[in-house]
Amino acid sequence: MNLFKTATMMCGMALMSAMFTPNASADAWNRKSVITFSGPVEIPPVHLKGWGVLPAGTYVFKIFDSQSDRHIVQIFSEDEKTVYATILAIPNYRLKATDKTVITFRERPAGQPEALRAWFYPGRNWGEEFVYPKAKAVEIAKFTNTPVLFTPAELPLEVASPVRSVDEPVVADLRRAPVMAIRPSGEEVQLAQVVTAPPPQELEPTEMAQSRLPATGSPLPLVALFGLLALGAAFAVRTATRHFVR
Repeated sequence: MNLFKTATMMCGMALMSAMFTPNASADAWNRKSVITFSGPVEIPPVHLKGWGVLPAGTYVFKIFDSQSDRHIVQIFSEDEKTVYATILAIPNYRLKATDKTVITFRERPAGQPEALRAWFYPGRNWGEEFVYPKAKAVEIAKFTNTPVLFTPAELPLEVASPVRSVDEPVVADLRRAPVMAIRPSGEEVQLAQVVTAPPPQELEPTEMAQSRLPATGSPLPLVALFGLLALGAAFAVRTATRHFVR
């Protein structure tokens, strides 16, 4: 009888734990970050028509699609109802991780908005450096005197409707797009010459698997199954014990 009560209690505790444990893993893999810009910010494509420059305000950044050597980042409105941009990014290294989200910019000529450069999630040395079209990358590299990541692929600068699914053609184009770097001199160089690639242990393959799960995915069914199995085992032991005593 004690064994039955113990199993029942364990089952109940497991279910309660599943119901009340916060879903922290979601922010871990999509790295949701709420970011406020005090001034206008220029962003790379692919952006919603008319949103190549984000006005001052609050936005949400998330990883939309994750691969070992590149990420696709989306920028949302503060309420996350509108996707303003879907941007190709390459993992890049910073010397010191911080406990806060960090956004870096590239300077532009006076009167023009700063250009988005990289996004670092709290506690990570590896952030997302954004990729620009070649013409824009050449312009920024010359003005800032630093290499800028670019793709020679013909990607749409603007889209009429937000990108909502990883199965949309534009996402496939971003996945396949070649990425290089342009120096201030105009010389095109390979990515490895300006970007430090993450070591294998930093590639986080579990992020890819999690990103393919439905947004409503939950560990509750699995926990419930284990609980029911434990309950069934308790019944079996109880029955066997009674039979042995008789």
